[in-house]
Amino acid sequence: MKTVLKNLILINPFQKLNRKASIIIENGVITKIGSLSGDDLKNAKVLEFNEAVCSPGFFDMHVHLREPGREDKETVITGCNAAAAGGFTGVACMPNTQPAIDSAEVVHLIKEKAKEHLVDVYPIAAVTVERKGEVLSPMAELSEAGVVGFSDDGTAVKTARILRTAIEYAKMFNAPIIEHCEDETLSEGAMNEGFNSTQLGLPPLPSVSEDLIVARDILMAEYLDGKLHIAHISTKRAVQIVREAKASGIKVTAEVTPHHFTLTDDALKTYDTNTKMSPPLRSQEDLNEIIKGLADGTIDCIASDHAPHSIEEKEVEFEDAPNGIIGLETEIGLTLSELYHKKVLTLEQIIEKLAINPRLILNIPVPKIEVGQSANLTIFSPDDVWTVDISKFKSKSRNSPFNKRLLHGRALAAINKNKIFYNDSFSEI
Repeated sequence: MKTVLKNLILINPFQKLNRKASIIIENGVITKIGSLSGDDLKNAKVLEFNEAVCSPGFFDMHVHLREPGREDKETVITGCNAAAAGGFTGVACMPNTQPAIDSAEVVHLIKEKAKEHLVDVYPIAAVTVERKGEVLSPMAELSEAGVVGFSDDGTAVKTARILRTAIEYAKMFNAPIIEHCEDETLSEGAMNEGFNSTQLGLPPLPSVSEDLIVARDILMAEYLDGKLHIAHISTKRAVQIVREAKASGIKVTAEVTPHHFTLTDDALKTYDTNTKMSPPLRSQEDLNEIIKGLADGTIDCIASDHAPHSIEEKEVEFEDAPNGIIGLETEIGLTLSELYHKKVLTLEQIIEKLAINPRLILNIPVPKIEVGQSANLTIFSPDDVWTVDISKFKSKSRNSPFNKRLLHGRALAAINKNKIFYNDSFSEI
């Protein structure tokens, strides 16, 4: 099969590529980049993109697929469908499943479920057995099974002793420890501590809870010369600590979610449980520092922390609701709306944070846009204006605070493994 992608702007900072061209794909492989002749169009499926942007396939390194254990919320396939609809060709899935991703058997199960899908799925394994923070998981076995990092996501690694041992083992596989930075002795609140928590009468969760673990982990990474990745960074001081650590040559990277650079704890004034998340939405001062950290490179990548929950779980008293929102299908729109159109980041920088840096952090090859390479592409329009409609989402869950929000920029197509998601459906390419 031959497919022609007409009139694209090809951008890949990893290749120093920025040019207008069309692409021909045959049986999943790029066979031509450039201008088209009449012969190129013969017997071809032609898709016109009117100078939309084509980049390496976007990759979300922080996604909860819920399988095994909570398939009522999401499955590997429905999560991958949501990823493709959101413009992603790859995801890394977090280990707080039931059972946790702490054995090769669970890794193989997830990879088997995903192997025929357009979206590549890379499991991240638990640091400790059952994520309890007590006994180290079989990290060598898990690495051999194909995991790309280790995390007790949902909680920080419980003790400095376990963290030290985990970093030492992870170094053998050149894998990062990915930390949910929150001191459990300070983490019983329902929202960010500040004026709003007092006014709303909700139990507070102080920002220093995150800062303490960020500082502890960075000191340990420095001591051991290990690789540390800070998940969903959310506080001003945490961003500053990471910036200082990078300047000192410590091997630390960080991600941020779209909701943490879009919303503040003002959003909780409606008591909408779709604004309850971990880490919580912070203050405007925190958000401002996150924007600064994105612009200066302190924050390496953007990840959704896609966390599906059922309607029944979320429609309870605010304090009793589970943390988290879905994010794969709004991630590109929020990123372009808040960062590109507000002139925080260029398109090249956005592509670095959504396609290149996540793969580099996890030691996954970055796709190239060149003849002879398998087509692994995201095509998006920075200028399309659309309204979020959660009823049309591919995810099984609907827990988003962004329903009915107007966004400026959207994904048009995702291409990988000889498949394309385009015009709301999957097909061979």
